[in-house]
This record gives sequence, structure tokens and C-alpha cells, in this order.
Amino acid sequence: MTDTHVPETLAEFRDEFLELPEGDRLELLLEFANELPPVPDHLADHPEMYERVAECQSPVFINIEVTDGVVAMHATAPPEAPTTRGFASILAQGITGLSPDEVLAIPNDYPQSIGLTRAVSPLRIGGMTGMLMRAKNQVIQKR
Repeated sequence: MTDTHVPETLAEFRDEFLELPEGDRLELLLEFANELPPVPDHLADHPEMYERVAECQSPVFINIEVTDGVVAMHATAPPEAPTTRGFASILAQGITGLSPDEVLAIPNDYPQSIGLTRAVSPLRIGGMTGMLMRAKNQVIQKR
């Protein structure tokens, strides 16, 4: 994979994971789980504005907003699903602030690039890929 289309923040996150020994990467993912940005007030009481990520075993919901050419990703994931929450946090923090074109250019295999394919199940990596694909689809619909 080339870095040409990986936005800076997502590239930094990836590098953070890859710099750690494999055994410590899950710990970093759990740190991300604790940093999932809160849902903004105007969306908090409107679950109908979120899309369920069916690829995730846990109930994960995302919402993409595009305002003045800037994307914001919001996600909810239960505290009892820290791996999934961590993936949602990486994407929400990494996508928010990008332009629609930058989001659409994120490589589809980004979830496989962060060095967790042996630490978590393929199903969980598939869940993160599902989040990314749904985020891209919402960007296409809303730009």
C-alpha cells in the first residue's frame, strides 16, 4: 500500500501501531476505544440519523456530515465492545476534518494496514472495513 492517499492523521495512527511490538498493539487499540469522540448534541437524540454497520457484531452506528466541504464522522459503539469502539474511534478521529475527496481516496485496505490482523479476528477487521465503506458511501450521498 502506498501512502499517497492515506490522510495524515490516519497515517500517523497506522505508524503508531506499527512501531509497537505486536503484543502491545491491542493495548493501543483499547486506548483509542477510550477516546471515541462523543456524539454532538444535535445528533444525540436522533438515532434515525445513524446507519447501523451490519458488518460489526456489536451495535455500531455511524453518521457522516459534510459541511462547507469538510467531513465529520460520528460513531457510537458500546463500551463492552472495546475493539470495535477502538476501530470506530480511529476512523472518526482520522476522517473528521478531511474533504470528501480525501475520504474517498482512503485505501479500502486501510484496516488491514495497521498491524492488527493477527491480534484481532478477521471478523473484527471486516467490521472496521465495513465502517470505512459505509462512511465513504455516506460521503458520496452527502457531498
